[in-house]
Amino acid sequence: MLRRSKPAPVALSIAGSDTGGGAGIQADLKTFAALGVHGTTAIACLTAQNPNRVLALHPCPPGFLRRQMEAVFEELPPRAVKIGMLYSTANVRAVADFFHRFGNRSRPPLIVDPVMVSTSGTRLLHRSAEKALREKLLPLANLAMPNLHEAEILSETLIREPEDLRAAARNIHARYGCAVLVKGGHLAHCQQAIDVLFDGRCEWVYSAPFVRHIRTHGTGCTYSAAVCAAVALGHKLPQAVEIGKNFVTAAIANSRRIGQHFVLGME
Repeated sequence: MLRRSKPAPVALSIAGSDTGGGAGIQADLKTFAALGVHGTTAIACLTAQNPNRVLALHPCPPGFLRRQMEAVFEELPPRAVKIGMLYSTANVRAVADFFHRFGNRSRPPLIVDPVMVSTSGTRLLHRSAEKALREKLLPLANLAMPNLHEAEILSETLIREPEDLRAAARNIHARYGCAVLVKGGHLAHCQQAIDVLFDGRCEWVYSAPFVRHIRTHGTGCTYSAAVCAAVALGHKLPQAVEIGKNFVTAAIANSRRIGQHFVLGME
């Protein structure tokens, strides 16, 4: 018998594909499903990678990336959009141009994870694309979620202490106009994983104990996807970030061993 239930909210992930299944589109879809959101995708870049390294990258042609987004919006308009790895200048511009046409009132919330470098050190945003990210995409974002290294690049400052997270968040907001969550999970000599959210008026600080002795990747993708899912479910930004923080912390703590590696546990 057909179940007549309330339709699930839709979220869209525009990001890269991870052949290892631990990050990118694959992690985003698992996160959306775990939080009760229907996940749709627009794949911006194919990667050949495993938990150790990225072997090759193949960006999607920008025209086809746009057609993927058009297909989703035609029948499954998302309540929130997560934007991750785009790699090329052309794809950054394609995504920015697509959402610019909506205008501020009709555009769904955009959660931008400015993916620049992989955990293994491979560059995931072409250097020439940084300018387009800064000028075209970040000004459209409702929330930018840079990690420590990305926040240093976007703020052009060094981050060494927890107080530097606050300064970087204010700096990035002043430059690009979006709310900013600076993730301090890689900050040295801290007992807690500290993140700072600044929306131009208010500041929130989120902290969680470090999960020791587990090395994995995909945490940034999972965190931003969880925030996106929470926004799609109707939560305001501060609460959505709290949901995302709790989700990724639990996913790290529940990591499972796959072969010689760990993957995030999202059940």
